[in-house]
Amino acid sequence: MSFTLAIVGRPNVGKSTLFNRLVGKRLALVDDEPGVTRDRREGMGRLGDLVFTIIDTAGLEESARDTLSGHMRTQTQAAIAKADAVLFLIDARAGLTPTDRAFAELVRRNGKPTIVVANKSEGAAGEAGALEAYALGLGEPVAVSAEHGEGMADLYEALRRALPEATEAHDRQDKTPEGGVAGAERPIRVAVVGRPNSGKSTMVNRLLGEERVLTGLEAGTTRDAVAVDLVWRGRNFRMYDTAGLRRRSRVVDKLEKLSVADALNAVRFADVVIVLMDVEKPFEEQDLRIADLVEREGRAIVLVMNKCDLVKRRPNAANLRREADHWLPQVAGVAIFPISALSGEGLDELMQGVVDAYAVWNRRIATNVLNRWLAEAIAAHPPPAVSGRRLKLNYITQPKARPPSFVLFCTRADAVPGDYLRYLVNGLRNGFDLPGTPIRLTLREKDNPYARR
Repeated sequence: MSFTLAIVGRPNVGKSTLFNRLVGKRLALVDDEPGVTRDRREGMGRLGDLVFTIIDTAGLEESARDTLSGHMRTQTQAAIAKADAVLFLIDARAGLTPTDRAFAELVRRNGKPTIVVANKSEGAAGEAGALEAYALGLGEPVAVSAEHGEGMADLYEALRRALPEATEAHDRQDKTPEGGVAGAERPIRVAVVGRPNSGKSTMVNRLLGEERVLTGLEAGTTRDAVAVDLVWRGRNFRMYDTAGLRRRSRVVDKLEKLSVADALNAVRFADVVIVLMDVEKPFEEQDLRIADLVEREGRAIVLVMNKCDLVKRRPNAANLRREADHWLPQVAGVAIFPISALSGEGLDELMQGVVDAYAVWNRRIATNVLNRWLAEAIAAHPPPAVSGRRLKLNYITQPKARPPSFVLFCTRADAVPGDYLRYLVNGLRNGFDLPGTPIRLTLREKDNPYARR
């Protein structure tokens, strides 16, 4: 039996730093500027022998419900409702503020076990603030330094006292020889990327059926790459909503650089990447750069034309196919789906397309079948002679998938022309039904037994 913790508090008290400390990775963006975190972010935390779900939340602020800050507060309240216990953070160096007192009352009304954590308590400067936290009436404060890892043992003991049943059940589960879930299917990791304000968060919310991530008319609402779990037709997915990717020359703000780096990291660890485009302005230069990045990273790719509800006529599938193959020949045949993230139109077809792209990305081909294909390809179009000497292609094999990767053994690998390599890659794509997936073809020279004579 695991349990869930929510980290709450006013802006800039170190919630994301503590979150990163507990999950053991730099998952959440951290900066001196207040209000960096906007969406709630979940991770698997570990403290001693305790393993739990930890939720990082946006800083609590007094604001109207319809504003961005108001939506952020709603997300925080949803995290508190989901949690088994709350870590209420204050800044020990700044001491208690009226905002701390107001939101301590909000946490108290929820009735969840609450641990007051006086962060930034390292050194003499933090001692007074940690003692001042008694005034909140939420029990004994725990003095920690999330940045330096101090006070984690005290936080462990506080968790034991706050959740005695959950932590004891966790101990019993750990002692059971077969405590884990065997044969659990790994979810398909799907990153949603695109230019700012293309509708990424709206699409993720529509798939989930709830306002899980923040949306807004202004560009740049999303900062962290937020991971959410989705079950579609009995299949498990882990969706990553990412920040909008602008041209590198336009990214000058430090916070936006961190957001872009987080989005690129989500792409590198994804199985399938959905590239979202605006149907009124498809295949712009930045869209093509993003798609090319995904191909170079070797991820399965799906193209999506969003905001179809804003155009009078649904985009013509044949025209979209011609444009995609013209602008992105490196992923010829890539699946394209016109959708409306706002109304949900086309999302079922999109998710089936993600499953299909994932299957192609994982496809393996037997060596004997590959070599029959190679013989036919060479017979149809023999490799050219270079400098008066012919090239000999011996055999081909597929050492790995994800993406499909092939090794071709030949003579004079450095002399094989690029256009002939493209002919072979296109032949592999068409001959073995590998549409839209990156294909890696590596040339390797076969050892010459007479080289030393």
